Amino acid sequence: MSEYTIPEKIQRLHVDIAPEQLRYHKRRVALTKEFTFDSAHHLHLYEGKCKSLHGHTYRLIVTVSGFVNEIGICVDFADIKKIYEETIKQKLDHKYLNEVLPPMNTTAENMIVWIWEQIAARLDELGLTDLGTRLEELVLYETPTSYATLKREWMQ
Repeated sequence: MSEYTIPEKIQRLHVDIAPEQLRYHKRRVALTKEFTFDSAHHLHLYEGKCKSLHGHTYRLIVTVSGFVNEIGICVDFADIKKIYEETIKQKLDHKYLNEVLPPMNTTAENMIVWIWEQIAARLDELGLTDLGTRLEELVLYETPTSYATLKREWMQ
């Protein structure tokens, strides 16, 4: 049986820890956040069931990296969420992908590159790229067992 304890004292800034101790290191760290959105689409020139209009609950896994700031944070998870919501969810959630994406076959392979371009552009607009933050990897699940992956080195 595990023993649970209650802290006797809460750590206080300027008393128990100094501001310069908040950053433990100066290394690059990757952060990952997952999201879902629901969309409908169909594929052109495809002989299979996906040529008919159908929908998916897509799962997008976003990995960014950067260097921690003076308080030990690289990128706030809330900022990653806001970027996703403004650049991807707002445009794709509960939408007909063939209508809202640029002219393309709405395959996971095409979509993931478009998603990369949107997120990377937003990181740049927000000045995060200038701080060393970069998009490292995207994984886009079309079904629970089928997904596309895109890595930074492939987009160079």
